[in-house]
Amino acid sequence: MLGADKRVKMSKFLSYVLRHHPESIGLTLDNHGWIPIKDLLEACRENKTTLTRDDLQDIVDMCPKKRFAVSDDGKKVRANQGHSVKIDLDYTLAEPPELLYHGTGMKAKDIITLAGIDKMQRTHVHLSSDILTAYSVGQRHGKPVIFVIAAKKMYDAGYVFYLSDNGVWLTNDVPPQYFIRIEYGP
Repeated sequence: MLGADKRVKMSKFLSYVLRHHPESIGLTLDNHGWIPIKDLLEACRENKTTLTRDDLQDIVDMCPKKRFAVSDDGKKVRANQGHSVKIDLDYTLAEPPELLYHGTGMKAKDIITLAGIDKMQRTHVHLSSDILTAYSVGQRHGKPVIFVIAAKKMYDAGYVFYLSDNGVWLTNDVPPQYFIRIEYGP
């Protein structure tokens, strides 16, 4: 089992490779974001990054955000969401709850208030079902701001939502008429 510091470092490395730059270690994701584990481990070795099958499973199992998944047959791995590379995660449509939350930093508040929440370079906007998770996400960007999303109203108006395997709600964009801004926390 990896130590906490090594697990975090390797999780960040895997996020970089499996979400944004598989080519950085000579890999190509399939259409659904999967990579054979044996190919990943070999590419890591060739790029002087020590990662064993047990280490990979430890990262998948111990990640509190459940960022990664191993295929049912145990032969492939992928990131659950957050990709900037074009893939189809093959999630099924889901009806969201009444409210969802999006956390960001104070410096993004004004542009989001005017223009809405855009997926930017990612494949989807990420939303959480609880305000504490959104607050935690927002803290990564400075003083947190939480946008409360009228998700059910969006859904009723025809917007599409998916629920990822790790409980993150995904949609293409959130127009400003579907949220109010609240500042949350210290």
